[in-house]
Amino acid sequence: MTGLRRAALAGAVLLVALTVPAAPVTAAPAGGDAVAVAIAAELESLMSPDGPRIHGVTVAMQEIMQTFYARRAFRAAWEKRENVDELLAAIEGSSADGLDPADYQLTLLQDLTRQVRQPAATATLRGQYDVLMTESLLRLGRHLSFGKVDAATFDAKWNYGRGIADRDIAREIEEALAAGDVGRRIEALKPTHRLYLGLKRELARYRAASAAEPKPIPAGTALKPGASDARVPLLRARLAASGDLDAAAAAGESQDYDAVLEAAVRHFQSRMGLEADGVAGAGTVEELNVPVSERIRQLRINLDRGRVLLQDLPDEFVVVNVAGFSLYFLRGQNIVWTTRVQVGKPYRQTPIFRSEINYLVFNPTWTVPPGIIRNDILPAARQDAGVFARKKLKVLDASGTEIDPHTIDWSQFKSGNIPYTLRQDPGADNALGRVKLMFPNPYLVYLHDTPSQSLFERSDRAFSSGCVRVQDALKLAELVLDDEARWNPETIGAVIRGGQLQNVMLKRKVPVLLAYWTAWVDSNGVMNFRKDVYGQDAKWGAALDTPPVRTTS
Repeated sequence: MTGLRRAALAGAVLLVALTVPAAPVTAAPAGGDAVAVAIAAELESLMSPDGPRIHGVTVAMQEIMQTFYARRAFRAAWEKRENVDELLAAIEGSSADGLDPADYQLTLLQDLTRQVRQPAATATLRGQYDVLMTESLLRLGRHLSFGKVDAATFDAKWNYGRGIADRDIAREIEEALAAGDVGRRIEALKPTHRLYLGLKRELARYRAASAAEPKPIPAGTALKPGASDARVPLLRARLAASGDLDAAAAAGESQDYDAVLEAAVRHFQSRMGLEADGVAGAGTVEELNVPVSERIRQLRINLDRGRVLLQDLPDEFVVVNVAGFSLYFLRGQNIVWTTRVQVGKPYRQTPIFRSEINYLVFNPTWTVPPGIIRNDILPAARQDAGVFARKKLKVLDASGTEIDPHTIDWSQFKSGNIPYTLRQDPGADNALGRVKLMFPNPYLVYLHDTPSQSLFERSDRAFSSGCVRVQDALKLAELVLDDEARWNPETIGAVIRGGQLQNVMLKRKVPVLLAYWTAWVDSNGVMNFRKDVYGQDAKWGAALDTPPVRTTS
């Protein structure tokens, strides 16, 4: 590990290990130091039941603040001008990462900085200022390292929390301020993954474009190649603004839908996840008319997701982008393989969480889970018990004996927890296809093959009951098995043709991340956007835009 990287890691731990409890330290203010007395008084006031606030700012992370200042006998920490200037510059620069400098009291701190640099500044003001500077440093460090939004507050399935090793944070803050390189250490907290850097670059580009946004395209009949329409100039303008059409090609007032325009429409459709047919129908026009301000919001939301998800990644892992209906197999930052997936319907959402693939099953049986029994099987069975034959489902009692479904009164069951097991045997029509990849989770969710291959051709692929259906799932099985001698296309094909269920443990577990990205830059540098199919962006955006609690005084 290089010295620079070690320094970056040290800086990361310094500013982000904010959840680590610090042992309280008792000390008296430095003798004869009026500012130290003022700082001690401010910190003591934070313990008031009225709430911790200074100049209307709610001060969080009090324990680490108390420890930090007590160890230095409450002497001021922000006397070096270079440290102050670098922190203020980092706060102002946080906008480029999609954060709001106001969350870190930029205007207030700039004003207080001017005041405390005056000879007449009181000890009380200097003490308040010092505490607020430290608080803003800690808050910014936390948001850059962990993301501002805590998704667990609105998603009970979220388990992406990251831990930090137990460190002496107060001591490391002291060392950072003494080193005089606060700006570099703050910069080291940000993700370096190319996805994050790409989103940050696009945020700057979209902000620059927001000043000259073209008019929306009016509704009307679909605009097709070869047609002539008064809306074509507006179509050209929107495509030029989005970067899909060269500005020179967009010039002029021609109403002809030519081949150059068709290619631009196809490019736009592709990166929006639409069917790339070159026809500007209602769906394409709707996406073209999305305001630049909304795209900027999407970028900010996904940058914050990046701060949560793009740190401490494993060397090799599978990631499912639920919103993008895609699966990626990654080694480091390199995408080794990608494919399409089908995910849960909006009312049966695929959960967003993290686990590890530990085994897979060739020629699996399918045991119908309670949710599908309740919502799909029982309503049909109450009308006609022939549904079991049509779906090739066996009804088994507690001893495993097969029961004739026509002998059971299905109307007696009101939930999916019935005293029978509903099972599909292996075969071409099995709902799980030819393989399923298993990872521990309480949601009965896994990755699997499917006989519904035609649905992979749809642009919107939210079809399942929560599990993830994978196109070319046997290729994914080969990748996670990672044993070319034993498991290659020929040997896997032989197992499939044999038709017998076979469990295979992985020689090493493969992390799997079920994530939700509605904006990303692909490996070709192309900006992609997707619709917020589960409403996750709406919740994340609301939390991202919620300012820290402030009082009126």
